[in-house]
Amino acid sequence: MPLPRSLLVRYLLLAVGVIGLYTLLHKNYIYVPGAEPRVNACFTVLARNHDWRALRDSMRQIEDRFNSRYNYPYVFLNDKPFSAEFINMTQSMTRAQVHYGQIPSEHWSYPEWINQTKAASRRKEMHEKGVMYGDSESYRHMCRFESGLFFQHPLMQQFDYYWRLEPGIKYECDINYDPFVYMKKNKIRYAWTIAIYELMNTIPTLWTSVKKFMHTHPDLIPSTNSLWWVSRDNGTTTRRFFDFLDREGGFFYERWGDAPVHSIAAALFLQKEEVHWFNDIGYYHPGWQHCPSGNAWLDNRCTCDPNDKSKTITNANWGKCSHEWEMLPDTPRA
Repeated sequence: MPLPRSLLVRYLLLAVGVIGLYTLLHKNYIYVPGAEPRVNACFTVLARNHDWRALRDSMRQIEDRFNSRYNYPYVFLNDKPFSAEFINMTQSMTRAQVHYGQIPSEHWSYPEWINQTKAASRRKEMHEKGVMYGDSESYRHMCRFESGLFFQHPLMQQFDYYWRLEPGIKYECDINYDPFVYMKKNKIRYAWTIAIYELMNTIPTLWTSVKKFMHTHPDLIPSTNSLWWVSRDNGTTTRRFFDFLDREGGFFYERWGDAPVHSIAAALFLQKEEVHWFNDIGYYHPGWQHCPSGNAWLDNRCTCDPNDKSKTITNANWGKCSHEWEMLPDTPRA
């Protein structure tokens, strides 16, 4: 028996209304999973125009595993203008808002205090010694930018939290909660998934410079920090720390990476409770991975192999930083 015309019209109007509401919500990037409000946060991506294909894979990973339910925006940064192809190929991977920006030339060039002849000589020397990226000039600019300049970009100034995304990475487990909300609720200021020992031939004088900073600015170092994690000798703050290291010249005369700089800054200035290891997030970076095990592996539909010692950092000797983090004593309470 056919439906009465009036009832059919009602159903059609309801269907159109639902579709219209869904389109409106997603077109304007309104968060609607029904949980807590979204945090003022973004994904930040440093990329070149030729990275679009690898980034489509990375974005597919994070969208499928997490962001399709949350629609956090993306901020893409490049030292050159982004091409129309790059914008089209990345924008089409998400319903979230996407920002594209160019890095100021002063943030991707040699500071006036760097001796470029000396820097070139050191690159040649490191290349001859087989140091990874030893002769790469652009890699050094990248490490310097990611160490302390990226958050100064105007596009980043509007956000309180960021999540770094890179070409060629994979998220190998579902992320069934909002890590940004978790960080905000628990007053966490820095979080990570993979922690490995740095190659010492890339940072021979970094720790010397850090100790020099500590001696020069003892007023900036809290007594209850997490320094034990990165050292066993008891040894606007983050910006001053970066500026000090920048003046030391190690980003160009050696090959200081952004990962050890961030880790040391977190250990110097934060208490253990302000730093978090997302042990339940399965993450692959070319060459190594963190893979959860046990119930977390099953519940989050993980596809990585936690027993693969060739990649899984928690089962490899060079990934002991993760276990050592768990050994760090809690901050004493007054």
